[in-house]
Amino acid sequence: MGDVLQSVSRSFYLTLRALPAAVRPQISLAYLAARAADTVADTDLVPVERRLEVLQALRNRIRHCSEPMPNLSEFLTSSGQSPERRLLTSLEDILCWLDRLPHDDQKRVRQVLDMIASGQCIDLQRFGHGDGVQLSSLADDEELDDYTYRVAGCVGEFWTKMCRAHVFPRVVLDDAVLLAEGIRYGKGLQLINILRDLPQDLQRGRCYLPKKRLATLGLSPEDLRNPASYSRFRPVYRHFLVLAEEHLRAGWFYTNRIPWRCLRVRLACSWPVLIGLRTLHELGRRNILVGGPSVKISRGEVRLILLRSVISYPLPSAWRSLARFANLE
Repeated sequence: MGDVLQSVSRSFYLTLRALPAAVRPQISLAYLAARAADTVADTDLVPVERRLEVLQALRNRIRHCSEPMPNLSEFLTSSGQSPERRLLTSLEDILCWLDRLPHDDQKRVRQVLDMIASGQCIDLQRFGHGDGVQLSSLADDEELDDYTYRVAGCVGEFWTKMCRAHVFPRVVLDDAVLLAEGIRYGKGLQLINILRDLPQDLQRGRCYLPKKRLATLGLSPEDLRNPASYSRFRPVYRHFLVLAEEHLRAGWFYTNRIPWRCLRVRLACSWPVLIGLRTLHELGRRNILVGGPSVKISRGEVRLILLRSVISYPLPSAWRSLARFANLE
């Protein structure tokens, strides 16, 4: 499955490769199955009702190995020869792999996949019937927080439980704090995606930024389609940039709570934080409503972040400075 994994993920593939063998298969499996469900949810050429039907059937199959696989033929046709088509073609093998995991690992993987799929279903029900002309929006901050938990915060929770069980099971830690920070870490990564993809989502008729918060500045979701609205919109955008950064800072604290000897896990946790902080820095420097290509830091910057993290690891003061370098330099 390694070639499929690499083809559908550029940055996260590096993170997964860094993980110790004790948890890499389970987390890779969960990632691939979640990406497959996401492909089903995002296949616009298939009617919304059919996508919801297949997602529910997929949730049933994930929950119980005795349930049949849904028919994915129309999604395979729509995907052409893309990496997503290869992923969907491999989905039955991926779920058979899930069925062979030890019982406790199966339970953890099934729980996180069910939660992610629930978020994808809610997303389709909320936005899927739009025509791209009429905008739909999340209502308030609570809906946004719930969405970011379902599709990403729960991943931080899953990752924590999996590593706690297999990598550092006997280390004395405050598990409640570790889980809470892991959840915030995942929410922060998803919030970056929302902020970065705002123009593209608006074109699709989707606004993930809450209508209630926009209304405090006299704005509606429709106003965000006009780049000239940015000066009025900036306080709201800035609020969510700061919130995403606070979540990632929690992710950095999370990373540093992991025992020092767990080099692979700490590096794997540090990279998305550092890349995310750098991305936030770039997002704060532009009028996001103008649109254009999504903000992504270059491969060279990614390699530099990875190299600095490895070199800095034996030096506590240099390691602590990494977050500042990623965001401010």
